[in-house]
Amino acid sequence: MNQRQPDPVDQVKVLLFASLREQAGWSDRCISLSRQRVFSAREIWDGLDLGELPRMVLVAINQTIVSPDHPVHAGDELAFLPPFTGG
Repeated sequence: MNQRQPDPVDQVKVLLFASLREQAGWSDRCISLSRQRVFSAREIWDGLDLGELPRMVLVAINQTIVSPDHPVHAGDELAFLPPFTGG
């Protein structure tokens, strides 16, 4: 029996930057979403098993900063950005 591969539109691309990338050991991955339910960015973070979402981490969906409770839809790009230091 052939298993159906997730359709790219059923997925969200998750990006981690800087220290979050180092903590997780990966920089990007695609997560399959259920068509029956809408997930928030926080719920997707929780499913990554990276611990509690740090308060200072910014969340961006399709390169726009949003609240961690913002809904994520199939085809979106979801990024988690730790605080940056400049100089």
